[in-house]
Amino acid sequence: MDLGLEHKVALVAGGSSGIGLAIARELAAEGAHVAIGARDTARLAAAERAIKEVSRARVHATSVDITDSAATHRWIDEVAAEFGGVHVVVVSGGSPPTGNAARFAPADYRAAIDGVLMPAVDVALAALPYLRDARWGRVIFVTSETASVPIGDLALSGVTRTAIARFAQSLAVEVGRDGVTVNVLAPSATRTPLLERVVAQRTDRIEAEFDTLGRHTAIGRIALPDEMAAVAAFLASTRSSYLTGTVQLVDGGASLLGPSWSHAAESA
Repeated sequence: MDLGLEHKVALVAGGSSGIGLAIARELAAEGAHVAIGARDTARLAAAERAIKEVSRARVHATSVDITDSAATHRWIDEVAAEFGGVHVVVVSGGSPPTGNAARFAPADYRAAIDGVLMPAVDVALAALPYLRDARWGRVIFVTSETASVPIGDLALSGVTRTAIARFAQSLAVEVGRDGVTVNVLAPSATRTPLLERVVAQRTDRIEAEFDTLGRHTAIGRIALPDEMAAVAAFLASTRSSYLTGTVQLVDGGASLLGPSWSHAAESA
């Protein structure tokens, strides 16, 4: 299937690892010019090489902290100037600490909002003029299953991810007639380097832990980053032109089986 992404310019915040990197590779393989931004320079360089392995167009990598609004705006303006515009914006950030609601103080909630919600909003609003100028755009927020399903011990995630979803839905109404769609990808546990590190901190039986996580899905295993990237690529494509304001829960049917403690780790 031709996704219509050849020569489109895709900007991926958080594109140096995990689901963000998988999405950047998928878009590059479809022929899009891809610009990734992240903080860790070593990880960013490795990601740039990995994207170039599959790319049919140009690849641009920038060290940027998207919690720094001024730096975020400079990055987006520089990408637009170099490539002649921006068409696809993907925001894939990290995860806040896990725990129940009463575990955290108000300062923790403010930190989660500043670290998760506000950067996502800022990236979208900074890129929006370029999408409107092009009269064609796709905004995709990569969040967590907590944007769709309440999970008690992921309180900070639930607060910030559902806020992103409501922002996305409001934005979708505003920009739909400009040819811009806005959607949220809500993945469940995905085997990313971050999740592997989180699991390794809890146990040395990593594969057994992943098997446990996977048993609480209809499919019987946790997701791979490439599977999330495939959904994101469709959301970014010309084929998804009538799909906007949605929260796409991609959890292998886990939500159909009811709550489980195994949701305690998020992926990014």
